[in-house]
Amino acid sequence: MTNIIVVFRKLDDAKNIKNVLMRNGFTVTAVCSTGIQAIGQLDILKDGIVICGYQMTDMLYTEILENLPDDFTMLLMARDSVLPYLKGNDVVCLPLPVRVRDLIDTVAMLQRTVEVRLKKRRAGPRARTQKENELIAQAKEVLIERNNMTEPEAHRYLQKSAMDTGTSLVETAGMVLDLFSG
Repeated sequence: MTNIIVVFRKLDDAKNIKNVLMRNGFTVTAVCSTGIQAIGQLDILKDGIVICGYQMTDMLYTEILENLPDDFTMLLMARDSVLPYLKGNDVVCLPLPVRVRDLIDTVAMLQRTVEVRLKKRRAGPRARTQKENELIAQAKEVLIERNNMTEPEAHRYLQKSAMDTGTSLVETAGMVLDLFSG
């Protein structure tokens, strides 16, 4: 179950959103009218979705966003005339007034995103095979011999190259071996 926190300046608006979501099979964990209440809920809950307007009685959505833990995502709802100024910041936006189907589809998409992120985190990194470890060790040996590096320097070089190129450590080791064997 993904936690859903609904935060709007008018509590009635928040309750209406909650009711629509609950009628469509979602569980709403909290309904708030202030940003401080929402931030308090973020401190208690581990993951989920914050659905909010751009302005609460005590703060703007950006202040909630600054306090948003990594396992939370935000759905911002505002008038069409205001949305162009609010987009960005890795926030999903919906225009008000919102169509129920758009709200339900967007929340379902965000819920799947949160669940996949949590599943990946729980699974942890995949263990390397013996062959992959040998490939990395061979690449380190080549770097040590050809570039007079220490083992930790060769390892750091492979890691940094992998991050810079957006490839895995194993792929980078393969590229090093291809480069120096040819």
